[in-house]
Amino acid sequence: MKSIKTYNPYNGNHLETYRQVSKSQLKEKLELADSTFKTWKQLEINERIELLQNLANEIFKNKQHLSQLMTEEMGKPILESEAEIEKCMYLIDFYSKNAEQFLQDDLIETEAHESFISYDPLGCVLAIMPWNYPFWQVFRFAIPTLTAGNVALLKHASNVTGCAIAIEKLFIDAGFPKGCF
Repeated sequence: MKSIKTYNPYNGNHLETYRQVSKSQLKEKLELADSTFKTWKQLEINERIELLQNLANEIFKNKQHLSQLMTEEMGKPILESEAEIEKCMYLIDFYSKNAEQFLQDDLIETEAHESFISYDPLGCVLAIMPWNYPFWQVFRFAIPTLTAGNVALLKHASNVTGCAIAIEKLFIDAGFPKGCF
């Protein structure tokens, strides 16, 4: 099986070796995501918001560890790593306060007799993310995606594999169903 090695870009030290996901494991993840989506999309928005708040608490509890991991894997100065983690918490707070309003159906004026906008979940959304903002870019995608009733699959940059695994763990520890992220 192929592996992914991560290195500290500052000093070149080897950090970790991870097993690459096989085709059969990827298929299992996609099937789990599809299965999870069927129940996740039915969850009331207030229940999703509660999970967002749990997620913010998990991030807050792990802020130093997450910041240090980011600094080690991609070379960002620790103060910038801490600021990136805080920005993720602000994003969660923003969506916790506004998601219900954002996702409401809306009647709109058109030349038709009646027109409206409705926000319906689509399914599993894939994100392919860069290395330079390993938490912010992912949360900027994942929070609105999950809040809207979709599930998410992440293909992160290989040099921040530890960050990707840490993010998945945050969602699980916050109570999101397996296969949701």
